[in-house]
Amino acid sequence: MAAITKPKDERKRDITLLHRKARHEYALEETYVAGIALTGTEIKSVRLGLGNLQDSFCRVQNGEVFVYNFYIAPYEQGNRYNVEPRRIRKLLLHKWQITKITTRVNERGLTIVPTKLFFDNGFAKLEIGIGRGKKLWDKRDSIADRDREREARREVFTRE
Repeated sequence: MAAITKPKDERKRDITLLHRKARHEYALEETYVAGIALTGTEIKSVRLGLGNLQDSFCRVQNGEVFVYNFYIAPYEQGNRYNVEPRRIRKLLLHKWQITKITTRVNERGLTIVPTKLFFDNGFAKLEIGIGRGKKLWDKRDSIADRDREREARREVFTRE
């Protein structure tokens, strides 16, 4: 009997963790999807939604990409198998992606920011974006643009 597989869209589960301020504080130019090396108790905690991406950032070291300050709460039933909540975790990317990211980050002012963590086909994936930090006036401009767009959409719906 053949195995029944779900369409690719249905295999992606809801986003577990989201870094809401990433797009507000950074002008993201490129995004990549990377696997993340987690222990058994960490993956159980992430499935329960017990994590936080708010202060996390990524760095390239020795040809590998690592995520720092990514908080995953200890699993309640994990006892001795729990690890440090803010430990450094390795991201799983292809070599060509790492070299591309490294060349981009070596440019002045670019940084790697984790934007969301989700599950794809049972595996935890971390979306990372390469972007430049916004200044205060850039943030104000993006807020004003968003408000104008919202008003335009509101007018289109009221006309109909």
